[in-house]
Amino acid sequence: MARGDFVGVISIATRAWPRYLVPIMARINENFQKLKAGYLFPEIARRVNAYTDAEPEKAKRLIRCGIGDVTEPVPVAAREAMKKAVDELGDRGSFRGYGPEQGYPFLRESIAQNAYEGLGIEAGDIYVSDGSKCDSGNILDIFGQGNKIAVTDPVYPVYVDTNVMAGNTGEANEAGEYEGLIYLKCTAENGFVPAIPEEKVDLIYLCYPNNPTGTTATREQLEEWVAYALKNDAVILYDAAYEAFVQDDSIPRSIYEIEGAHKCAIEFRSFSKNGGFTGVRCAYTVIPETVTGSTGSGERVPLKDLWGRRHSTKFNGASYPVQRGAEAIYSEAGKAEVAELVKHYMTNAKLLREACEGLGLKVWGGENAPYVWVGCPEGVTSWGMFDKMLEGAQVVVTPGAGFGAAGEGFFRISAFNSRENVEEVCRRLSSMV
Repeated sequence: MARGDFVGVISIATRAWPRYLVPIMARINENFQKLKAGYLFPEIARRVNAYTDAEPEKAKRLIRCGIGDVTEPVPVAAREAMKKAVDELGDRGSFRGYGPEQGYPFLRESIAQNAYEGLGIEAGDIYVSDGSKCDSGNILDIFGQGNKIAVTDPVYPVYVDTNVMAGNTGEANEAGEYEGLIYLKCTAENGFVPAIPEEKVDLIYLCYPNNPTGTTATREQLEEWVAYALKNDAVILYDAAYEAFVQDDSIPRSIYEIEGAHKCAIEFRSFSKNGGFTGVRCAYTVIPETVTGSTGSGERVPLKDLWGRRHSTKFNGASYPVQRGAEAIYSEAGKAEVAELVKHYMTNAKLLREACEGLGLKVWGGENAPYVWVGCPEGVTSWGMFDKMLEGAQVVVTPGAGFGAAGEGFFRISAFNSRENVEEVCRRLSSMV
Protein backbone atom coordinates (compact mmCIF):
# COMPACT_ATOMS: atom_id res chain seq x y z
CA MET A 1 0.00 0.00 0.00
CA ALA A 2 1.35 3.42 -0.95
CA ARG A 3 1.83 6.09 1.73
CA GLY A 4 -0.96 8.23 0.27
CA ASP A 5 -3.36 5.27 0.32
CA PHE A 6 -2.53 4.64 3.99
CA VAL A 7 -3.30 8.26 4.90
CA GLY A 8 -6.56 8.00 3.02
CA VAL A 9 -7.57 4.89 4.93
CA ILE A 10 -6.82 6.59 8.25
CA SER A 11 -8.78 9.65 7.20
CA ILE A 12 -11.81 7.60 6.13
CA ALA A 13 -11.66 5.49 9.27
CA THR A 14 -11.52 8.59 11.45
CA ARG A 15 -14.60 10.04 9.77
CA ALA A 16 -16.41 6.80 10.43
CA TRP A 17 -15.59 6.69 14.15
CA PRO A 18 -18.34 7.58 16.59
CA ARG A 19 -18.02 11.22 17.65
CA TYR A 20 -17.15 10.32 21.24
CA LEU A 21 -14.04 8.50 20.04
CA VAL A 22 -12.66 11.45 18.05
CA PRO A 23 -9.97 13.25 20.09
CA ILE A 24 -10.98 16.81 21.05
CA MET A 25 -9.26 19.51 23.06
CA ALA A 26 -10.45 20.57 26.53
CA ARG A 27 -13.21 23.17 26.28
CA ILE A 28 -12.59 26.46 28.05
CA ASN A 29 -15.06 28.74 29.80
CA GLU A 30 -15.61 31.09 26.87
CA ASN A 31 -17.04 33.76 29.13
CA PHE A 32 -13.43 34.68 29.97
CA GLN A 33 -13.04 35.70 26.33
CA LYS A 34 -15.54 38.51 26.89
CA LEU A 35 -13.31 40.26 29.42
CA LYS A 36 -11.89 43.49 28.10
CA ALA A 37 -8.08 43.85 28.17
CA GLY A 38 -6.59 42.95 31.55
CA TYR A 39 -7.90 43.38 35.05
CA LEU A 40 -7.31 47.04 35.93
CA PHE A 41 -4.46 46.68 38.42
CA PRO A 42 -2.38 44.19 36.40
CA GLU A 43 -2.78 46.58 33.46
CA ILE A 44 -1.43 49.41 35.58
CA ALA A 45 1.46 47.19 36.65
CA ARG A 46 2.19 46.37 33.01
CA ARG A 47 2.39 50.05 32.09
CA VAL A 48 4.53 50.88 35.09
CA ASN A 49 6.91 48.03 34.26
CA ALA A 50 7.19 49.25 30.68
CA TYR A 51 8.03 52.74 31.93
CA THR A 52 10.58 51.34 34.39
CA ASP A 53 12.31 49.44 31.60
CA ALA A 54 12.36 52.51 29.37
CA GLU A 55 13.37 55.04 32.05
CA PRO A 56 15.30 53.15 34.75
CA GLU A 57 16.82 56.27 36.34
CA LYS A 58 13.57 58.22 36.55
CA ALA A 59 11.79 55.09 37.75
CA LYS A 60 13.90 55.17 40.93
CA ARG A 61 11.72 58.12 42.02
CA LEU A 62 8.45 56.20 41.60
CA ILE A 63 5.82 56.64 44.30
CA ARG A 64 2.87 54.29 44.02
CA CYS A 65 -0.52 55.74 44.92
CA GLY A 66 -2.50 53.47 42.63
CA ILE A 67 -3.47 50.12 44.11
CA GLY A 68 -4.97 50.35 47.60
CA ASP A 69 -2.25 48.39 49.35
CA VAL A 70 -1.25 49.28 52.90
CA THR A 71 2.30 50.30 53.74
CA GLU A 72 2.46 50.47 57.55
CA PRO A 73 3.40 47.48 59.76
CA VAL A 74 0.81 45.02 61.04
CA PRO A 75 -0.19 45.94 64.62
CA VAL A 76 2.05 44.52 67.34
CA ALA A 77 -0.94 42.88 69.05
CA ALA A 78 -1.71 40.89 65.91
CA ARG A 79 1.92 39.98 65.28
CA GLU A 80 2.41 38.73 68.83
CA ALA A 81 -0.78 36.67 68.64
CA MET A 82 0.36 35.08 65.38
CA LYS A 83 3.81 34.29 66.80
CA LYS A 84 2.22 32.60 69.80
CA ALA A 85 -0.09 30.62 67.50
CA VAL A 86 2.85 29.45 65.40
CA ASP A 87 4.59 28.23 68.55
CA GLU A 88 1.44 26.32 69.48
CA LEU A 89 1.74 24.47 66.18
CA GLY A 90 5.20 23.35 67.27
CA ASP A 91 3.88 21.46 70.29
CA ARG A 92 1.97 18.19 69.98
CA GLY A 93 -0.30 19.16 72.87
CA SER A 94 -1.46 22.42 71.27
CA PHE A 95 -1.02 21.50 67.60
CA ARG A 96 -4.01 22.08 65.30
CA GLY A 97 -4.65 20.60 61.88
CA TYR A 98 -7.69 21.36 59.77
CA GLY A 99 -9.87 24.00 61.37
CA PRO A 100 -13.58 24.66 60.81
CA GLU A 101 -14.09 26.01 57.28
CA GLN A 102 -16.44 28.71 58.56
CA GLY A 103 -13.80 30.03 60.95
CA TYR A 104 -12.76 29.25 64.52
CA PRO A 105 -15.44 30.07 67.10
CA PHE A 106 -13.05 32.37 68.99
CA LEU A 107 -12.80 34.70 65.96
CA ARG A 108 -16.44 34.50 64.88
CA GLU A 109 -17.59 35.31 68.41
CA SER A 110 -15.09 38.16 68.71
CA ILE A 111 -16.32 39.67 65.43
CA ALA A 112 -19.96 39.43 66.52
CA GLN A 113 -19.24 41.04 69.89
CA ASN A 114 -16.99 43.83 68.63
CA ALA A 115 -17.98 44.66 65.05
CA TYR A 116 -21.72 44.03 65.36
CA GLU A 117 -22.57 44.76 68.97
CA GLY A 118 -26.25 45.62 69.23
CA LEU A 119 -26.94 44.86 65.55
CA GLY A 120 -28.43 41.39 65.97
CA ILE A 121 -25.61 39.53 64.21
CA GLU A 122 -24.59 36.23 65.77
CA ALA A 123 -21.34 34.28 65.47
CA GLY A 124 -23.12 31.67 63.34
CA ASP A 125 -23.92 34.36 60.74
CA ILE A 126 -20.20 35.04 60.18
CA TYR A 127 -18.00 33.13 57.72
CA VAL A 128 -14.25 33.76 57.93
CA SER A 129 -12.27 33.73 54.68
CA ASP A 130 -8.97 34.88 53.17
CA GLY A 131 -10.31 38.07 51.57
CA SER A 132 -13.45 40.06 50.82
CA LYS A 133 -12.35 40.37 47.19
CA CYS A 134 -12.58 36.58 46.97
CA ASP A 135 -15.91 36.48 48.79
CA SER A 136 -17.55 39.18 46.66
CA GLY A 137 -16.67 37.14 43.58
CA ASN A 138 -17.34 33.69 45.00
CA ILE A 139 -20.78 34.69 46.31
CA LEU A 140 -22.09 34.23 42.77
CA ASP A 141 -21.75 30.46 43.26
CA ILE A 142 -24.93 30.44 45.35
CA PHE A 143 -27.03 32.40 42.85
CA GLY A 144 -28.52 30.94 39.69
CA GLN A 145 -28.64 32.17 36.11
CA GLY A 146 -31.17 34.73 34.94
CA ASN A 147 -30.89 37.22 37.81
CA LYS A 148 -31.01 40.91 36.95
CA ILE A 149 -27.82 42.36 38.39
CA ALA A 150 -27.17 46.03 39.16
CA VAL A 151 -23.73 47.54 39.65
CA THR A 152 -22.68 51.10 40.24
CA ASP A 153 -20.59 52.92 37.64
CA PRO A 154 -17.77 53.64 38.44
CA VAL A 155 -17.36 50.31 40.20
CA TYR A 156 -14.79 48.03 41.85
CA PRO A 157 -13.90 45.86 38.80
CA VAL A 158 -14.26 42.53 40.64
CA TYR A 159 -18.06 42.84 40.75
CA VAL A 160 -18.32 43.14 36.99
CA ASP A 161 -15.57 40.77 35.91
CA THR A 162 -16.76 37.88 38.08
CA ASN A 163 -20.25 38.21 36.64
CA VAL A 164 -18.76 38.08 33.16
CA MET A 165 -16.79 34.95 34.09
CA ALA A 166 -19.93 33.35 35.53
CA GLY A 167 -21.85 33.83 32.29
CA ASN A 168 -24.24 36.45 33.65
CA THR A 169 -23.55 38.96 30.87
CA GLY A 170 -23.37 39.33 27.14
CA GLU A 171 -20.62 41.12 25.25
CA ALA A 172 -19.29 44.57 26.13
CA ASN A 173 -20.03 47.63 24.03
CA GLU A 174 -17.52 50.29 23.00
CA ALA A 175 -17.87 52.00 26.39
CA GLY A 176 -16.99 48.75 28.14
CA GLU A 177 -20.52 48.16 29.45
CA TYR A 178 -21.67 44.54 29.39
CA GLU A 179 -25.01 43.51 28.01
CA GLY A 180 -27.19 42.10 30.77
CA LEU A 181 -25.86 44.25 33.60
CA ILE A 182 -27.78 47.26 34.83
CA TYR A 183 -25.41 50.16 35.40
CA LEU A 184 -26.30 52.67 38.10
CA LYS A 185 -24.55 55.88 37.15
CA CYS A 186 -22.65 57.65 39.92
CA THR A 187 -21.84 61.23 39.03
CA ALA A 188 -20.71 64.43 40.66
CA GLU A 189 -24.32 65.61 40.42
CA ASN A 190 -25.66 62.76 42.57
CA GLY A 191 -22.69 62.75 44.93
CA PHE A 192 -21.60 59.38 43.50
CA VAL A 193 -24.54 57.65 45.19
CA PRO A 194 -26.82 56.34 42.42
CA ALA A 195 -30.56 56.76 42.16
CA ILE A 196 -32.80 53.80 42.94
CA PRO A 197 -33.44 51.90 39.68
CA GLU A 198 -36.86 52.26 38.10
CA GLU A 199 -36.89 48.61 37.03
CA LYS A 200 -36.81 45.51 39.19
CA VAL A 201 -33.40 43.95 39.83
CA ASP A 202 -32.46 40.87 41.84
CA LEU A 203 -28.88 41.49 42.98
CA ILE A 204 -27.47 44.90 43.89
CA TYR A 205 -23.78 45.62 44.51
CA LEU A 206 -23.16 48.53 46.86
CA CYS A 207 -19.83 49.59 48.36
CA TYR A 208 -19.68 52.27 51.08
CA PRO A 209 -17.39 53.92 51.97
CA ASN A 210 -16.94 53.64 48.25
CA ASN A 211 -14.08 52.26 46.25
CA PRO A 212 -13.06 54.05 44.03
CA THR A 213 -14.72 57.41 44.76
CA GLY A 214 -14.17 57.57 48.52
CA THR A 215 -17.73 58.83 49.01
CA THR A 216 -20.30 57.60 51.53
CA ALA A 217 -24.03 56.89 51.58
CA THR A 218 -26.19 58.55 54.22
CA ARG A 219 -28.53 56.62 56.49
CA GLU A 220 -31.50 57.94 54.53
CA GLN A 221 -30.03 56.78 51.23
CA LEU A 222 -29.34 53.28 52.58
CA GLU A 223 -32.87 53.15 53.98
CA GLU A 224 -34.15 53.75 50.45
CA TRP A 225 -32.02 50.89 49.12
CA VAL A 226 -33.21 48.48 51.80
CA ALA A 227 -36.83 49.47 51.17
CA TYR A 228 -36.32 48.85 47.45
CA ALA A 229 -34.73 45.44 48.08
CA LEU A 230 -37.56 44.34 50.38
CA LYS A 231 -40.21 45.51 47.94
CA ASN A 232 -38.56 43.77 44.97
CA ASP A 233 -37.34 40.63 46.78
CA ALA A 234 -33.77 41.60 45.89
CA VAL A 235 -30.49 40.91 47.72
CA ILE A 236 -28.00 43.69 48.46
CA LEU A 237 -24.34 42.63 48.29
CA TYR A 238 -22.84 45.24 50.59
CA ASP A 239 -19.06 45.73 50.57
CA ALA A 240 -18.04 47.43 53.82
CA ALA A 241 -14.31 46.79 53.55
CA TYR A 242 -13.55 50.44 54.41
CA GLU A 243 -15.97 50.93 57.31
CA ALA A 244 -13.13 51.51 59.80
CA PHE A 245 -12.25 54.77 58.03
CA VAL A 246 -15.62 56.45 58.62
CA GLN A 247 -15.03 59.60 60.68
CA ASP A 248 -18.59 60.96 60.66
CA ASP A 249 -20.72 59.25 63.32
CA SER A 250 -23.88 59.89 61.30
CA ILE A 251 -22.62 57.61 58.49
CA PRO A 252 -23.60 53.93 58.94
CA ARG A 253 -20.66 51.54 59.12
CA SER A 254 -22.82 48.47 58.49
CA ILE A 255 -25.86 47.85 56.33
CA TYR A 256 -27.37 46.09 59.36
CA GLU A 257 -27.77 49.44 61.08
CA ILE A 258 -30.69 49.89 58.68
CA GLU A 259 -34.00 48.36 59.71
CA GLY A 260 -34.98 45.50 57.41
CA ALA A 261 -31.46 44.83 56.13
CA HIS A 262 -31.33 41.53 58.04
CA LYS A 263 -33.86 40.23 55.52
CA CYS A 264 -32.18 41.38 52.32
CA ALA A 265 -28.44 42.05 52.71
CA ILE A 266 -25.13 40.20 52.72
CA GLU A 267 -22.15 42.15 54.07
CA PHE A 268 -18.46 41.73 53.24
CA ARG A 269 -15.73 42.99 55.57
CA SER A 270 -11.98 42.63 55.74
CA PHE A 271 -8.98 42.99 58.04
CA SER A 272 -6.85 44.07 55.06
CA LYS A 273 -7.06 47.83 55.42
CA ASN A 274 -7.81 48.46 59.10
CA GLY A 275 -5.38 45.80 60.37
CA GLY A 276 -2.84 45.94 57.56
CA PHE A 277 -3.66 42.35 56.55
CA THR A 278 -3.32 42.74 52.78
CA GLY A 279 -0.45 40.25 52.81
CA VAL A 280 -1.73 38.24 55.78
CA ARG A 281 -5.18 37.59 54.31
CA CYS A 282 -8.27 37.45 56.52
CA ALA A 283 -11.83 38.67 56.00
CA TYR A 284 -15.40 37.58 56.61
CA THR A 285 -18.87 37.55 55.11
CA VAL A 286 -22.05 38.04 57.14
CA ILE A 287 -25.32 36.35 56.14
CA PRO A 288 -28.20 36.45 58.64
CA GLU A 289 -30.58 33.48 58.79
CA THR A 290 -33.43 35.66 57.51
CA VAL A 291 -31.82 36.45 54.13
CA THR A 292 -33.35 34.02 51.66
CA GLY A 293 -33.48 33.26 47.96
CA SER A 294 -36.01 31.43 45.85
CA THR A 295 -35.89 28.19 43.89
CA GLY A 296 -37.58 27.83 40.53
CA SER A 297 -40.62 26.31 42.28
CA GLY A 298 -40.84 29.22 44.73
CA GLU A 299 -39.34 27.52 47.77
CA ARG A 300 -37.51 29.94 50.08
CA VAL A 301 -33.98 28.89 51.02
CA PRO A 302 -31.73 30.59 53.61
CA LEU A 303 -28.70 31.87 51.70
CA LYS A 304 -26.38 31.15 54.63
CA ASP A 305 -27.07 27.43 54.17
CA LEU A 306 -25.88 27.62 50.57
CA TRP A 307 -22.85 29.76 51.43
CA GLY A 308 -21.97 27.42 54.29
CA ARG A 309 -22.06 24.47 51.91
CA ARG A 310 -20.02 26.34 49.31
CA HIS A 311 -17.51 27.34 51.99
CA SER A 312 -17.15 23.78 53.23
CA THR A 313 -16.77 22.35 49.73
CA LYS A 314 -14.39 24.84 48.12
CA PHE A 315 -12.50 26.36 51.04
CA ASN A 316 -10.45 24.87 53.87
CA GLY A 317 -10.48 27.92 56.08
CA ALA A 318 -8.04 30.70 56.90
CA SER A 319 -4.97 29.50 58.82
CA TYR A 320 -5.02 29.23 62.59
CA PRO A 321 -2.19 31.77 63.20
CA VAL A 322 -3.90 34.31 60.93
CA GLN A 323 -7.22 33.94 62.74
CA ARG A 324 -5.49 34.43 66.08
CA GLY A 325 -3.93 37.59 64.65
CA ALA A 326 -7.34 38.80 63.51
CA GLU A 327 -8.82 38.09 66.93
CA ALA A 328 -6.10 40.26 68.50
CA ILE A 329 -7.28 43.21 66.42
CA TYR A 330 -10.22 43.38 68.86
CA SER A 331 -8.04 43.42 71.98
CA GLU A 332 -7.63 46.75 73.75
CA ALA A 333 -4.08 47.04 72.43
CA GLY A 334 -5.20 45.99 68.96
CA LYS A 335 -8.01 48.55 68.86
CA ALA A 336 -5.62 51.32 69.88
CA GLU A 337 -3.11 50.35 67.20
CA VAL A 338 -5.80 50.13 64.53
CA ALA A 339 -7.01 53.60 65.53
CA GLU A 340 -3.48 54.92 64.96
CA LEU A 341 -3.29 53.23 61.55
CA VAL A 342 -6.61 54.73 60.52
CA LYS A 343 -5.49 58.14 61.76
CA HIS A 344 -2.26 57.86 59.76
CA TYR A 345 -3.98 57.02 56.49
CA MET A 346 -6.79 59.53 56.95
CA THR A 347 -4.24 62.28 57.60
CA ASN A 348 -2.59 61.25 54.34
CA ALA A 349 -5.98 61.51 52.63
CA LYS A 350 -6.51 64.99 54.07
CA LEU A 351 -3.13 66.17 52.75
CA LEU A 352 -3.80 64.76 49.27
CA ARG A 353 -7.28 66.22 49.18
CA GLU A 354 -6.08 69.67 50.23
CA ALA A 355 -3.22 69.58 47.69
CA CYS A 356 -5.62 68.82 44.84
CA GLU A 357 -8.13 71.44 45.98
CA GLY A 358 -5.30 73.97 46.21
CA LEU A 359 -4.62 73.39 42.52
CA GLY A 360 -8.23 74.14 41.63
CA LEU A 361 -9.17 70.53 40.93
CA LYS A 362 -12.56 69.15 41.92
CA VAL A 363 -12.20 66.58 44.67
CA TRP A 364 -14.40 63.97 46.37
CA GLY A 365 -13.65 61.40 49.06
CA GLY A 366 -10.72 61.53 51.44
CA GLU A 367 -12.94 62.44 54.40
CA ASN A 368 -14.46 59.08 55.40
CA ALA A 369 -12.38 56.83 53.17
CA PRO A 370 -8.69 56.44 52.28
CA TYR A 371 -9.26 57.34 48.61
CA VAL A 372 -9.29 60.75 46.98
CA TRP A 373 -11.32 60.98 43.76
CA VAL A 374 -10.16 63.84 41.56
CA GLY A 375 -11.54 65.42 38.41
CA CYS A 376 -8.98 65.59 35.61
CA PRO A 377 -7.86 68.98 34.33
CA GLU A 378 -9.80 70.28 31.35
CA GLY A 379 -9.10 68.29 28.20
CA VAL A 380 -7.18 65.47 29.93
CA THR A 381 -8.55 61.91 29.93
CA SER A 382 -8.22 59.44 32.80
CA TRP A 383 -5.48 57.38 31.15
CA GLY A 384 -3.95 60.62 29.88
CA MET A 385 -3.66 61.81 33.47
CA PHE A 386 -2.21 58.42 34.46
CA ASP A 387 0.51 58.79 31.81
CA LYS A 388 1.11 62.42 32.70
CA MET A 389 1.60 61.64 36.39
CA LEU A 390 3.75 58.58 35.66
CA GLU A 391 6.04 60.21 33.11
CA GLY A 392 6.12 63.74 34.47
CA ALA A 393 6.01 63.21 38.24
CA GLN A 394 6.86 59.52 38.65
CA VAL A 395 3.66 59.05 40.64
CA VAL A 396 1.31 56.13 39.99
CA VAL A 397 -2.40 56.93 40.28
CA THR A 398 -5.45 54.96 39.13
CA PRO A 399 -7.35 56.14 36.02
CA GLY A 400 -11.05 56.52 36.69
CA ALA A 401 -11.95 54.98 33.34
CA GLY A 402 -10.59 51.68 34.66
CA PHE A 403 -13.55 51.56 37.04
CA GLY A 404 -16.19 51.99 34.32
CA ALA A 405 -17.43 54.39 31.68
CA ALA A 406 -18.65 56.91 34.28
CA GLY A 407 -15.14 57.05 35.72
CA GLU A 408 -13.77 58.76 32.63
CA GLY A 409 -12.50 62.23 33.47
CA PHE A 410 -11.42 61.27 36.99
CA PHE A 411 -8.45 59.64 38.70
CA ARG A 412 -8.04 58.04 42.13
CA ILE A 413 -5.19 58.67 44.57
CA SER A 414 -4.69 56.16 47.36
CA ALA A 415 -3.77 57.43 50.81
CA PHE A 416 -2.14 54.12 51.69
CA ASN A 417 1.46 55.26 51.90
CA SER A 418 4.11 56.68 54.21
CA ARG A 419 3.75 60.31 55.34
CA GLU A 420 7.03 61.17 53.64
CA ASN A 421 5.81 59.81 50.30
CA VAL A 422 2.44 61.56 50.55
CA GLU A 423 4.07 64.90 51.29
CA GLU A 424 6.34 64.41 48.28
CA VAL A 425 3.36 63.52 46.06
CA CYS A 426 1.65 66.74 47.15
CA ARG A 427 4.73 68.70 46.05
CA ARG A 428 4.92 66.92 42.71
CA LEU A 429 1.22 67.42 41.97
CA SER A 430 1.76 71.14 41.68
CA SER A 431 3.97 70.64 38.63
CA MET A 432 1.38 68.52 36.85
CA VAL A 433 -1.57 70.91 36.64
